Amino acid sequence: MKRKYFAYITIITIALLATVTSYGSQFVVVTLGNDLNQQQRQQMLDLFQVEEGGTTKILVVTNEEERNYLEGIATEKEIGTRAISSAFVEQFQQGEGMSVETYNLTWVTEEMIMNALVTAEVVDAKVIAAAPFEVSGTAALTGILKAFEELTGEVIGEEQKRIANKEMITTGELGEEIGKDRAAVLIRKIKQVVVERRIREPQEIRRVVIEIAGQLDIQLTENQVEDITGLMQQITKLNLNVDAIQQQLQGIEEELREISLDMEETRSLLERIIEMIRGLLESILGMFSR
Repeated sequence: MKRKYFAYITIITIALLATVTSYGSQFVVVTLGNDLNQQQRQQMLDLFQVEEGGTTKILVVTNEEERNYLEGIATEKEIGTRAISSAFVEQFQQGEGMSVETYNLTWVTEEMIMNALVTAEVVDAKVIAAAPFEVSGTAALTGILKAFEELTGEVIGEEQKRIANKEMITTGELGEEIGKDRAAVLIRKIKQVVVERRIREPQEIRRVVIEIAGQLDIQLTENQVEDITGLMQQITKLNLNVDAIQQQLQGIEEELREISLDMEETRSLLERIIEMIRGLLESILGMFSR
């Protein structure tokens, strides 16, 4: 029950902290889960700062659409029977890079989505993936890609969508064993090397997987090595734009570095505050003990 209330409070707080101006632009597309009720639908629109009936295009994503890309990749439990995850996609100017935010997604992380979007060749965009209550987020990518296609007029190949989804699921499953952040970094670095060097031979890809895992001090099982190698083989067959991939992956690395620095600064500030409070309490206790 507490988790449920926390989810509601998160959405309400974000909506209240958002700027008063709503988005209404040809450079923004929103997708909403088909199984949201009216109240939940409005929560998502409030979070995205979009008005129903405004100039921003609002699309609906069904569970059938999600299933089309996840069946055979994710478990039935992960796919579910309802479409809840929603997405906001804003197009940036060329070269501005990509940013991803998530709310109430418990299994999928921001970096996992970023990595998958690079594989789908989604570039220069702000993405928000969210739900009105806690969900795994495995279906979030379907809505993001649908919004991006509508926004740009570009068609992302069906196989490319499936491979991007597979990358996200593979990373998540690996993350359950080694930690999600480490899994996302591992997949990103392997992909960067494999794509940049245009490596296609399975044994060469396997060598890269083992080498980079070793550099990151990550112990992989034989099955994990095979899964990652198989994924990379599929990614190399997409003939991705190497320059675009490099730019987006470097952008992700820089953004993650900035986030890490911000977290360090916040942690340092909190430590100073805690130390100050501790000192104050010790002084007060010292006065009473005299």
